[in-house]
Amino acid sequence: MTKVLQAVYENGVLRPLEPLPLKEHQQVTVTVCEPAEQWLDHEYMDVVRKGVAMMGPAPSLEEVRQSLAKIPGRLSDDIRLEREGR
Repeated sequence: MTKVLQAVYENGVLRPLEPLPLKEHQQVTVTVCEPAEQWLDHEYMDVVRKGVAMMGPAPSLEEVRQSLAKIPGRLSDDIRLEREGR
């Protein structure tokens, strides 16, 4: 079994934040990694944030509905045709 989970280090002991399907006294191998935030490419994330800021406010739900309503046909029909291989 391989499982990725969150744990807290307290008083010299790693404590999982969720139950594990292990037997009492079962030995396992543990790999310790810093939280994902430590591995982010901060330069890239800054560029993304600037790009999002330049885009302006997100469209309202009503604007999205109006845009989608302009698409001809029904999505369910397209899915059926795709499943049938047409």
